[in-house]
Amino acid sequence: MILLTEEEIRKHVVLNAETIQVVEDAFTSFATKRVEMPPIMRIDIPSYNGEVDVKSAYVEGLDYFAIKVSTGFFDNYKRGLPSGNGLMMLFHSQTGKPEALLLDNGYLTDIRTAAAGAVAAKHLSREDARTAGVIGSGSQARYQLEAISRVRQIERVLVYGRKEDNVARYMKDMEAGLGIKVEAASAEDVVRNSDIVVTTTPATTPIIKEEWLHSGLHITAMGSDAQVKQELEAGVLERADLLVCDVKNQSRKLGEIHHAVDQEQMMKKAVEIGEITAGRMKGRVTNEQVTVCDLTGTGVQDTAIALYTYNLLKEKKAWASIH
Repeated sequence: MILLTEEEIRKHVVLNAETIQVVEDAFTSFATKRVEMPPIMRIDIPSYNGEVDVKSAYVEGLDYFAIKVSTGFFDNYKRGLPSGNGLMMLFHSQTGKPEALLLDNGYLTDIRTAAAGAVAAKHLSREDARTAGVIGSGSQARYQLEAISRVRQIERVLVYGRKEDNVARYMKDMEAGLGIKVEAASAEDVVRNSDIVVTTTPATTPIIKEEWLHSGLHITAMGSDAQVKQELEAGVLERADLLVCDVKNQSRKLGEIHHAVDQEQMMKKAVEIGEITAGRMKGRVTNEQVTVCDLTGTGVQDTAIALYTYNLLKEKKAWASIH
């Protein structure tokens, strides 16, 4: 078995147009090809404010499929550690032989999740969007802003977070990294004054209220990937002119649609993002629409990014330290 370390992976895999396209193609594959994607296996570790998710998908025609184990331990900041961690395993589709172990410590999950946010913004936000709003100030909040900036010409950023010191650090780092003015604001001001809003928190009670929405707004909700999590009031979904999710069956149990007052009605309203990337359905069609994308994270994204990483490092002959 090939062993790929986080250090080796980070040297070659970054958030860019190529990785964004990899994830967009994964969404399209889910809509156009035979995909076997089991329900997420989840383990809660309440004693330590932690969770473990196991995701996988086989896409017909691919030589390999991945199984990803992802952890989120949300008190890790007290220990000076990132909240996210994990690894991916790549297996041969014909034989089931383990091919590679990607010890990425959650890095590839960050990349593919951010890329999904970029795909959502590309198809659902206004092309003239200039102000981005970020709810949360952790690792994914950083990746999401970078992702949005790769598909829209962002000139101003508003950020809301619960911890002032984390927000201050976020502002400093993102201004230095992206050269964009970042301002702290209340959650309400973030929503009311942004063209694109992305939520990246593990919140269990809604942060964004329906009354804050305005014409032309796009919201991507990333944080609600468990049954108890919720970042948007149910009324936000009802108000949306276009409601998008990654996988309808998964959204019945996780994410924002899971909390809808009339879940069946929202399911009828919702469009899977793969239908849009495949050209079967339209994304945003007017500047006035309010659009919402509920992304819970899928195994097909994990197989796509794991296979991309394996092939790229093989092409780069990055095998010197692989055992």
